[in-house]
Amino acid sequence: MTAASVHKIVLDVMGADSGKAEIIRGGLAAATNIGDSVHIAFVGRQKEIEEILSKEENVPSNISIIDAEDVVPMTMTATDGVRMRKSSIAVGLRQVKSNDAIAFISPGNTGAVMATSLLTLGRIEGVSRPAITAVFPTSSERPTVVLDVGANADCKPQHLSQFAVMGSVYASVVFKNEYPRVGLLSISEERSKGNDLIFSALKQLNDSKINFVGNVEGRDVLAGTVDVVVTDGFTGNILLKFAESIKPMLVKKMQRQIQTNIFSRFGAVLLLPFLKRMRNTFDYSESGGAPLLGVNGIVIICHGTSSAKAIRNAVQVAYRMADKKIKQRIHDELITNHFGQSNGKNKSQDNRDGVVYSSQAND
Repeated sequence: MTAASVHKIVLDVMGADSGKAEIIRGGLAAATNIGDSVHIAFVGRQKEIEEILSKEENVPSNISIIDAEDVVPMTMTATDGVRMRKSSIAVGLRQVKSNDAIAFISPGNTGAVMATSLLTLGRIEGVSRPAITAVFPTSSERPTVVLDVGANADCKPQHLSQFAVMGSVYASVVFKNEYPRVGLLSISEERSKGNDLIFSALKQLNDSKINFVGNVEGRDVLAGTVDVVVTDGFTGNILLKFAESIKPMLVKKMQRQIQTNIFSRFGAVLLLPFLKRMRNTFDYSESGGAPLLGVNGIVIICHGTSSAKAIRNAVQVAYRMADKKIKQRIHDELITNHFGQSNGKNKSQDNRDGVVYSSQAND
């Protein structure tokens, strides 16, 4: 196998709430499952990584270590995180910038990953703002892709139209959906209801060549009414955090019901396989992480408490995105559907402008 056919993916080991060992185990699992067509490079403090690896059995050969001495704390602002040029985030992203790696994955400080990605990699031609993309479970077979879920609190209509194109490409690549249905999140399906942003975005999306089906409501996200839901980062982040609360609420409610009497306990035993499937449905680790679509490279932001399973799945998503050349496909679709840079910023404008609008949140 030639070096060109191997996808090198950089995995940030530092800064996660779940600990370095858990992240490394996820990377090792992905390296083993995918095989020789992927190479996992752990970035972080080399001695600490080597110590953890020395305790692991059956370490695959398709891994390496990139030394980075600094760690961006979860409590640090995005602006301060960007200044740490020797952090694992900065060092890992420079690997993608120099084309030494195809993707970067981090469960560290979200704000720092977003800001450093934008400044280091820049944006795909035709993109004004990158968007964080999340996958929501649905009552149907196919999940719903939602963006933006936190990168841009304030958006303009052209940003939402770009999100729609990027989300459509992502759904087609990751979920093999050739013509995904795209909806605009609003307070009503009726076109006469909404705010100025919704009305203006609706017009742009109707003029687009994507499969836009109109406005959708919050209830449509989990119903699977559409394949892609587009919204601003403020609304999207609220939606994401609400969805994350569903699983622990259901677990607590079921535990209380089971503890009420002995018959409930017997019923729980019979329903155990079903309950496990329901738990997995709302488990964020199934989707792995949230891609930062629109930056000029593959970047996936993982939850700070990511398990080894979540990291393994994030690597597999990054691998699939690289294999299907998603960055080029987003570029081509934006140029085709939105007339290139007329819908984005002029090349002479500094990428730093975008950081002003990016979320400073640490989670």
